[in-house]
Amino acid sequence: MPTADYLASDWWAEAFTLTPSPSDLAGHRCGAHQMLTLIAYDISDPKRLHHAAQVCEDWGMRVQYSVFECRLEATAFDRFWTALRDTIDPTTDRLVAYKICANCARDMRSAGTMVHNEQVVAYIV
Repeated sequence: MPTADYLASDWWAEAFTLTPSPSDLAGHRCGAHQMLTLIAYDISDPKRLHHAAQVCEDWGMRVQYSVFECRLEATAFDRFWTALRDTIDPTTDRLVAYKICANCARDMRSAGTMVHNEQVVAYIV
């Protein structure tokens, strides 16, 4: 069982420190202006949990209880992330955002009643 001092440290960041992927090292860059971002959270207080869900619903689509898909440009994502981060208690709650490039998002798989945030690229009239 972790001690209170360990929990007070930035153990979440330590556990999920990002290292460059092989595609990053090879210079892979996504040309898309919008990125599919998967947001997940674990929030201990019901009031903060509800508020975080409302913020996420304003910017994306719920795909699981505490998981949302958002398709946002970088500046919009920054505004969303700031609003979401302001809802949590950083000593007890957790947020994570996984950005998925367009090429990788095309290879997304799901099963059952899973629904994805489909974005219309063009309208035919």
